[in-house]
Amino acid sequence: MTTSNQRLDGKTALITGAARGIGLEFARAYIAEGARVALADINAEAVAQAAAALGPHAVAVQMDVTSAESIAAGFAEALAKLGKLDILVNNAALFSASPIVEITHADYERLFSVNVFGTLFCLQAAARHMVARGEGGKIINMASQAGRRGEGLVGVYCASKAAVISLTQSAGQDLIKHGINVNAIAPGVVDGEHWDGVDAFFAKYEGKAPGQKKREVGAAVPFGRMGVAQDLTGMAIFLATKEADYIVAQCFGVDGGNWMA
Repeated sequence: MTTSNQRLDGKTALITGAARGIGLEFARAYIAEGARVALADINAEAVAQAAAALGPHAVAVQMDVTSAESIAAGFAEALAKLGKLDILVNNAALFSASPIVEITHADYERLFSVNVFGTLFCLQAAARHMVARGEGGKIINMASQAGRRGEGLVGVYCASKAAVISLTQSAGQDLIKHGINVNAIAPGVVDGEHWDGVDAFFAKYEGKAPGQKKREVGAAVPFGRMGVAQDLTGMAIFLATKEADYIVAQCFGVDGGNWMA
């Protein structure tokens, strides 16, 4: 008789915002640990290509997390392809920056519709399936160090990620009686293609040269550099395993020492 050393052997997961970046890296890590993964993303072509590149243990699902109808359809498609759902990673998110006096209704609604509405109602869809199935599950929300304190130019994003931490606490308290662990990961500054846009915001509002803000924030991390997506996979795997069964409603900083909780 042989046993698997893969920590997620036999498990299934759905990861939102998985066509690139952190979500795609999580999918790759989960598959390496034995899971089958549904990659969900609003960009149908990109997520299909990403899933195909990961091989037969990955499937693609088109999902707009700002739409209740799309969430319902996406979860139904994922369940049809996977057969069950053990793990949800709420990763889809947007960023923006502007002074408080320049925040627009449209910008607020855009960020909160993805970062808060999407997190809550994907969490709800997963929880309903897990409760009905009666075998528990793991839900991992992607928060941020920005959710732990305000930043002058990042008011809407900080508020949205603070809401994610609060939802994690409430859902964790409510769902653990069903054997569903809800926890969160709070990354710090994570390098990737999205940072071109982040850097541009600060170049505009702080008068910095292109690339200057990125160099500054990387140098300020106690670890000595910005994070990369691979730095987050260990926590994402751990929180999805049985080893994390007694961890409930917590938010874990994986940020190189930027924030001491």
